[in-house]
Amino acid sequence: MTTEVKEKQRRSLSAYEQETIINFNKEESIAYIFTYEKTWQKHLEQRLGLKPVMDNAYGGKEYQLPKKLIRPPRVPLKLPEKVRQERAKRLAGARWNSHVSAKTH
Repeated sequence: MTTEVKEKQRRSLSAYEQETIINFNKEESIAYIFTYEKTWQKHLEQRLGLKPVMDNAYGGKEYQLPKKLIRPPRVPLKLPEKVRQERAKRLAGARWNSHVSAKTH
């Protein structure tokens, strides 16, 4: 199948149909990610070094990875305003210092 034909087939899917599915269960140590999203595919292949285990010829690819690489959701920290301001000030100082040191090198 030529690349041109694949492109036409991918275009025939609506944005709603171009989904990303992360699937795993409690018993197995393997997770599966199926996605049409090019940024996800690039991240999985280039950053994590994964190779697709399936390509559906419509632009969707499936990957297998250790379940431990998927982080569970966590509750956002609710910091008091004073602590938030202190952290913001410290971060601004760190950004300024890295900006200044980058200019001197």
